[in-house]
Amino acid sequence: MSKPTPISGFPEWTPAQRMIEQFVLDRIRATFELYGFAPLETRSVEPLDQLLRKGETSKEVYVLRRLQADTDGPAGDDALGLHFDLTVPFARYVLENAGKLQFPFRRYQIQKVWRGERPQEGRYREFLQADIDIVDRDTLPAHYEAEMPLVIGDALRSLPIPPVRIQVNNRKICEGFYRGVGLTDPEAALRAVDKLDKIGPAKVAELLAETAGASEAQAKAVLALAEISAPDASFADAVRALGVTDPLLDEGIAELVGVVETAAAHSPGLCVADLRIARGLDYYTGTVYETQMIGYERFGSVCSGGRYDNLASSGATRFPGVGISIGVTRLLGLLFGAGGLSVSRDVPTCVLVAVTAEEERAASNRVAEALRSRGIPTEVSPSAAKFGKQIRYAERRGIPYVWFPGAEGDEVKDIRSGEQVAAAAGEWTPPRADLKPLVGPATAGA
Repeated sequence: MSKPTPISGFPEWTPAQRMIEQFVLDRIRATFELYGFAPLETRSVEPLDQLLRKGETSKEVYVLRRLQADTDGPAGDDALGLHFDLTVPFARYVLENAGKLQFPFRRYQIQKVWRGERPQEGRYREFLQADIDIVDRDTLPAHYEAEMPLVIGDALRSLPIPPVRIQVNNRKICEGFYRGVGLTDPEAALRAVDKLDKIGPAKVAELLAETAGASEAQAKAVLALAEISAPDASFADAVRALGVTDPLLDEGIAELVGVVETAAAHSPGLCVADLRIARGLDYYTGTVYETQMIGYERFGSVCSGGRYDNLASSGATRFPGVGISIGVTRLLGLLFGAGGLSVSRDVPTCVLVAVTAEEERAASNRVAEALRSRGIPTEVSPSAAKFGKQIRYAERRGIPYVWFPGAEGDEVKDIRSGEQVAAAAGEWTPPRADLKPLVGPATAGA
């Protein structure tokens, strides 16, 4: 077999990085459950018509097809695609299982998703997301939109990563304002504004004229709205100072004030109202969120989402919801690339039990079993080499302790300090800091 060629956009972490990822997922999961979110996992594929019905995503969807599928035959299993986010499959799940769910329904979901994007630092074609959503039947109170940043703030604050800032806006502010200045295609205007950071104000003004029919004055007003940013409710005065009125605009301002003030009471500085945040997907209808990691702002958002009223609907029945998603692979990829995270050892093993002779391996196995029964990660030496060689094996793998069985009694050695003491497998316990690998920010010079 020839040497495999790597496929870009499909990250495969080292064991040490995978341990960091598992630590991060455990912390995120624990925070989600503290807020009462229940776990859920949906299938990886959805019908293409379901995946493509909202937003400009057709270029990103991977189609699922059997190798020998008849491309000229009828649709069916061939008309499936891998999900590109977890919100669309969740909405489908709610519709299919509404009779079994208790509303408001709070769920978290940690799964892989796939997007046909151009791979680059922090952007992948296969990646892990950690989502929370709250859905209700018919109506969903706005206070749930204010709760989302609190959960995410707590989850990310529990990790050894740089602080984050959640940028919030409300689609009703944008759509109401656009209507107030006379634009008849608010969605086209939103899509143009969503490109502001990528192409700049001048190009967005051209795009507004081309796609939303905006005059020069209308484009100028749209860009003036997008420039408003404030860490508190003062953004509302700045919007009103532009002199545009519309009932939907007033509704959006009131809702966003509630989000910003609730976040400030819980965690000052966590949220900032930023009216350039639009979110490209069409299904958002209220508050939208984007999250930047301080020091990594140039890479864009690592956590985003928003309110949606019509994504989960069937006839006259609606299940409005609000959700937000942490891009776990994106976040970790940026930190790994910058050397921003470290783990204290590359293996879970805390103790290596030495083997005095191959005929004595059973005795070493019994020691290992006794240690494992007490929750101490343990492995047995692969060979009965000289003790010096077995110690070097432990050093190479980062295992902090070597256990020496003996007829007169066992001893355990801390190979970092050289300290060796008598020990019994049914009683000895390592310091808490050594029991499992520790994850933290990379230290200078590490």
